[in-house]
Amino acid sequence: MAELFLTDEEMIRLTGRKARRLQAEQLRKMGVPFYLNATNIPIVARVTIEGHPGETKKPEPVWELDISTVK
Repeated sequence: MAELFLTDEEMIRLTGRKARRLQAEQLRKMGVPFYLNATNIPIVARVTIEGHPGETKKPEPVWELDISTVK
């Protein structure tokens, strides 16, 4: 079974930082949701990065200007 949260090594790889404070700072810059646990260690839920198993992302709608009705 996969771990619920990213490992320490994965956090370093994701953020490029070893220091916990700098990891949290980088996660904020990247817009990655995270939690601070009771010892102020940033925690990222694996599902935040990998998505839900079997989940398929819906394509973004493409907006086009219909100029055929413009006079």
